[in-house]
Amino acid sequence: MEYRRTAVIKLDTPEGADASLRETVEQFKHCANTASEWCWHGDDGYHVTSKAKAEHALYDQLRDETDLTANLVQKGIRRAVEAVKSGVERLKRGENTSKPHFSADSAVYDKRSATFHRDHVSLSTVDGRIECDYILPDSSETPPTKYVSDEAFEFRMAHLQYRDGDWYLHASMRKVEADEESSKSESKHRTVLGVDLGVNNLAVASTGRFWSADEFNHWRREYEKRRGSLQQCDSRYAHENIESVGQKEYGRFEIYLHTVANELIEEAVENSCSHIVFEDLTHIRENIPEATWQHIWAFRRLYEYVEYKAKEHSVEAVQVDPRNTSNRCSTCGFTHDDNRNEESFKCQQCGYENHADYNAAKNIGLQYLRRRQNAGDGGAPVDVRLNRGTLNVSGEYVPPASVEA
Repeated sequence: MEYRRTAVIKLDTPEGADASLRETVEQFKHCANTASEWCWHGDDGYHVTSKAKAEHALYDQLRDETDLTANLVQKGIRRAVEAVKSGVERLKRGENTSKPHFSADSAVYDKRSATFHRDHVSLSTVDGRIECDYILPDSSETPPTKYVSDEAFEFRMAHLQYRDGDWYLHASMRKVEADEESSKSESKHRTVLGVDLGVNNLAVASTGRFWSADEFNHWRREYEKRRGSLQQCDSRYAHENIESVGQKEYGRFEIYLHTVANELIEEAVENSCSHIVFEDLTHIRENIPEATWQHIWAFRRLYEYVEYKAKEHSVEAVQVDPRNTSNRCSTCGFTHDDNRNEESFKCQQCGYENHADYNAAKNIGLQYLRRRQNAGDGGAPVDVRLNRGTLNVSGEYVPPASVEA
């Protein structure tokens, strides 16, 4: 059973922090209002309600116009998109509404822009991190102390608000308790989503869904060109701009990786998967020799995002030994180097043909199943989810129970 609570916590701000917090909130509102203006009027005559589209169009501009971290810029854009979505829904119902405008002194923080402790919080601001102590009632049974002091309640995100001369943190908290239904669900038949990572396709799922790396590779090359041009100047201005280029590159890639992570989790949830299975990233550089340092960073970052985001959906991200997942046939199990030729896979024994990354994604899922079996893990069976049907631990295809499956 899941319990959600909002803890309204008054903050004791250190001396000199008020100005930094005020400026941070002002710049956050600037991001939200700029995004609201762009999304409401749209770039093609229609309201924009896609977070990815808005971030792609506005991120670089707002990073230049503000001193906010990448995460706070993204949060400002996303806040506007959500408000525009609500406005569009009202318009569809025939209700009068107008472009959202943000005037309240508030900003949105999550676990990347804030570090939540039981007695204080560390907040990202335009002047770096600021730590603020909580001002809480003495009684452990009085909210918000009741929730903040309870280790079973986890901080999810928070709205920082300035009101009547004081700063408050409206923290969203969650507590999950095992109950009879969740215990029953442990014994139900489960499936896993295998994921292969690569240079041409950043991620490929065992359901047959591909996430192309074309955009990632395009911007990687563009930023490398910019750095190369600046390095030739060998001036102080050039070196300062190289750092700025690196920050923009990092921020743009973060947006892209968050989108892929969210869609991977959606794929797992839609297919009732209990686990998202990746290859072990420890020796990823040796396993994918053509990968650049940006690819290696992206693989690890993507796994981190999926790992913490998936928990909110009761899905677990795990890693398995990737040996032979590229050259093993996911149908018959025959393993040979000649099975794979770049992006094409053809089994030399049974003749199975498919995209090599898709075959590898299925093998990664199967590797997790074999690991469970070898560990003597009892309980309900677990299969690898495909586009239609599943694969069992022996690699045998199990068709869906109905056309809808």
